[in-house]
Amino acid sequence: MKYLTLLLLLFSSLTFAQQAPKPYGPLPTLGQLNWQETGMYCIIHWGVDTYTDKEWGYGDESPGLINPSNFSAMQIVGAAKAGGFKGIVVVAKHHDGFCLWPTKTTEHNISKSPYKNGKGDILREYREACDKLGMKMGVYCSPWDRNSALYGKPEYVTQIYREQLKELYSNYGPLFISWHDGANGGDGYYGGAREERKIDRSVYYGWDETWGITRKMQPNAVIFGDVGPDVRWVGNERGQAGETSWATYTPHAPDAGKKPGNGYVKDYEGTEGHRDGKYWMPAECDVSLRPGWFYHQRQDDSVKTPGALLRLYYQSVGRGAALDLGLSPDRTGQLSANDVASLKAFGDILKRTFAVNLAKGATPTASNTRGRNQAKFGPANLLDADRYTYWSTDDKVHTPQLILDMHQPQTFNVIRLRENIKLGQRIEEAAIDAWQNGRWKEVAKATSIGGNRLIKLDNDVTTSKVRLRVIKSPVCIALSDFGLYKEAKFNDVSSLMDNKTPPKF
Repeated sequence: MKYLTLLLLLFSSLTFAQQAPKPYGPLPTLGQLNWQETGMYCIIHWGVDTYTDKEWGYGDESPGLINPSNFSAMQIVGAAKAGGFKGIVVVAKHHDGFCLWPTKTTEHNISKSPYKNGKGDILREYREACDKLGMKMGVYCSPWDRNSALYGKPEYVTQIYREQLKELYSNYGPLFISWHDGANGGDGYYGGAREERKIDRSVYYGWDETWGITRKMQPNAVIFGDVGPDVRWVGNERGQAGETSWATYTPHAPDAGKKPGNGYVKDYEGTEGHRDGKYWMPAECDVSLRPGWFYHQRQDDSVKTPGALLRLYYQSVGRGAALDLGLSPDRTGQLSANDVASLKAFGDILKRTFAVNLAKGATPTASNTRGRNQAKFGPANLLDADRYTYWSTDDKVHTPQLILDMHQPQTFNVIRLRENIKLGQRIEEAAIDAWQNGRWKEVAKATSIGGNRLIKLDNDVTTSKVRLRVIKSPVCIALSDFGLYKEAKFNDVSSLMDNKTPPKF
């Protein structure tokens, strides 16, 4: 009897000492996890183009244009926060080369403008507003510079561009993202040369060394570029990721598969990613609140409605990507009333929709739990607020099922699933059933769960029990969240947009 007891104790200890599942495929870095948790942020375009009514400046614009009557970083950042966004990316320098901070690298900067008698620093004002409002901050410094006489020569990279990045990283951190786009080379002012200059963007900037500056000075910031290295472009400016959207990706030529950050994005592949991609490189979905990225008065009545923003949210954040919404302050240095009203209404919808998880308090029953260790790997972990506690199964169980008994009827039309992406992106297909009229009825399917998956149903579903079926997974699962929500109703959009009195921050 004594030996039997010891054997039972040994078996029990081995069972509950079950190890966590082995990671599957590429894994996110700490910075990429932070980016995933951020979910939504805004990229802010304001500068000389705001005053010339252009999208791209030529590089010969006078600093004298920059003299806003009432610039307010607090109003801009506050409007983004009211919209539910968690950070901003400041376009510190666009292709025209004008720098919104007092840089030592060029005379073409804010200190040569009338703004605050040459003592202004737009980046400092954004940094202070972010700190006060608890918002994250990132920067975008265009590698293409249509003003610099040195552009196209090696000296531009070593003496201008890299030094500008060093100034931004040193003086305006901490940063959560360093943002780079693919517009490089073409016609420009170039110190008065007024000519076309072409470069090979894959080698001209010496990206390994340039991004090494980011790694050293802002180690927790992700680097966004067409093909990473940390976050890839989704392949369109519509704000939409694919219904199947993998966080993993392999770059194409010229250095296909060799390293992230080189090559180019094929639109549809940037939208969907690669299931067998070599790198963890999730997608960012960039789209502007207005038709243009910079402010144009003629677009005041073309601001995306709260309903349109909500659809984009489901198609970006709801597919494991991030939503990067373009904001365009006007010539006074603030967002217009229509922009602020739309952001506020959108934020209210999000807050009310996801305020209550209707599955909270349900009793979960799983077909399998890893090592029968309910505390560490049990399905109750799906219903807490931690993105990294999770339900997992034994190694050989790839297609488990889970039933949530809510004990009373609940009505929902949004389903949220998340994986613990610290262990990789694992599930390839899942389905959700509702118990109705004495039988199970499939109400939704999804692929590529990843860090966040939202399924917006066409119709409301009322039921007291739901079932999750994992249909396809190459390995055991590590699911961290299962939520049911009812999308909040919102007021008529036209009445919101007609409100010309924006909230104050």
